[in-house]
Order: sequence, then C-alpha cells, then structure tokens
Amino acid sequence: MALSSLVLVGSSLIWAPAGHAHPGGGEGGFVCTGTNEARYDPPLTFTPGTVHVQGRARYTCTIAPGRNVPADGSLDVTAPESACNALTGAGGTETVRYADGARSLIVYAGSTTARVAGVLFTTLHGRIAQGRGEGLSARRSAALLPGQLPTDCLAPGIRESNGQVQLEATGMTRPSNAP
Repeated sequence: MALSSLVLVGSSLIWAPAGHAHPGGGEGGFVCTGTNEARYDPPLTFTPGTVHVQGRARYTCTIAPGRNVPADGSLDVTAPESACNALTGAGGTETVRYADGARSLIVYAGSTTARVAGVLFTTLHGRIAQGRGEGLSARRSAALLPGQLPTDCLAPGIRESNGQVQLEATGMTRPSNAP
C-alpha cells in the first residue's frame, strides 16, 4: 500500500496538466510539462559507472496566466557513479526552444533519484543561465520507464527510457544592472 501511495504522489507531481499549472515563485516564473525520451551511453547496468544522458523533451509551457507556448528541450548531462537504480550526481545543461522564438539555457548542478516499482523518478536542480527566465532557479522532474525489460540491467543494459517530465522555473529574476 505504501509503495502504491508513493508512486501515485510522485506521478501526480509530474503529470499536472499545463493548463492548470501556475507559474511559481515570482516575476518571470513558469512551468512546462510534457514527455521525455532519454538515451544512456553506456547503457545502464547494475554496475555503477559514469553515464552520459541525452534527452529530448516536448513541453507545453505556461509562461503567464492563460498563456501556453509549445517548446522543445534538449538535455545533455553526465551522471557519475550511476546504475539502473539511480542516476547519481547528474549535472549538465538543457536548452529549451519555445515556439514564440525565445530560448532558455539551463545549467544543472545536481540531481536526486529513486526507482519505485520500475519507474525512475529523477529531479535535476539548477539555474537558468541565459534567455527566458534568466537568473531563476530551475527544477526538472521526470518519471521514466525503461524502453526494455528490467532484466536488461544484467545485460546488455538499459539504453533508453521514456516518460513524463515537468520543468519549473521559480524565484525572482535579477535586475539587468545587478552584479
């Protein structure tokens, strides 16, 4: 029962419809929800090692009350000491390109993960370095299912996963003349 509750709580955080999401935190905050495809090189196994993760996200972003914009995200992170059950210490970048012509460059400095009932819940933490939301804190949460059987962790390894993703940008932006 507790396991089912954890999965339900985690999934409800990820799958909030974009039309009902509210930009958080303060001036310039926004929320994006959508789908994510991730590829792992080398494939994830039970033996920990450094893994390069490339992801593609298709978002719908609520950038202002009642204003939704489609966007595409391109994720590139490295996760040292990672295995099938966790992507440990992942850091890297994501570039989000919005349909209205804007762009965000997000730098992720760390991550947390948990695998529950075969679903990998991953959260990346960082800051928007350039573009829309510059200076805001960023949190990217994903609930991912492997594209292969879980037994593939033994051999040949998990090469990809797919699932739901949510990107939140919160906080106050700095004035352009701030140091």
